[in-house]
Amino acid sequence: MSDTKEQVLSFLETCEELKSCKFIMATTKIKDLLKCIVNCPEIYRLFQAVTKNFNYPEAKRSCLVTVNEGVFEKNSVVLPQTVGQRLAFIFCLLVEFNENTINFNEFLCRYYPEDGSYVAGYHVFCETVIQGLQDAVMQVFKDDISSASETNAENLPQNPNPRKAEVLSALNLAIAEELHFLLESKIADEEKEGGAKILSQLYEAIQAENEELIDALIFGYNYFALGNNCVSDTLRALIEAIAMFEREL
Repeated sequence: MSDTKEQVLSFLETCEELKSCKFIMATTKIKDLLKCIVNCPEIYRLFQAVTKNFNYPEAKRSCLVTVNEGVFEKNSVVLPQTVGQRLAFIFCLLVEFNENTINFNEFLCRYYPEDGSYVAGYHVFCETVIQGLQDAVMQVFKDDISSASETNAENLPQNPNPRKAEVLSALNLAIAEELHFLLESKIADEEKEGGAKILSQLYEAIQAENEELIDALIFGYNYFALGNNCVSDTLRALIEAIAMFEREL
């Protein structure tokens, strides 16, 4: 990409995809965002500049805060005040998620517990950390992207069916909960990987509203769960949520 505005808009759009995706796809979208940085020379130079003399270990001690409140701990993320340090900190944090030196699921549980679900924690993470990243980049390139906000707003997906949106939200939550159960189970890692792939494909089929593929995948996952003696309390809820979703198609 040669045009600065085009590069910045591409980066902001990739951030929006990360913010709007479901939790099950979060790590994949984080990887996509880092690839976008590498592929956009102007964006890459920005992050190269802000991280050059940045002391990330020291920043982590300041930004990842733990306060003891009696017998409980309260953990929170406090982003740096300056634009350059904020960009550097968030970038380094995303790299750690991508390399799994910080486990993303454990990070959400610790710093964004919300209602106890990964989905709620992920939503707050996106609205604070990823939105903070977007705001900082837009501030740096504000002269190049005067119409960026309007462009992004026009490209955001719209769902005209509130009932369908509600059912879809419940279904995505059920998939995320099933994935959490699977990853925390005691079955072999290769079996976990296979089950996670089925759930990932199921998520994609649901977004594409491919009813035939949805039915095949949930049948396959149910068979997988029974065969591995790995049947969760949420599997039935997932199957029922799929049936409700398909009635809305």
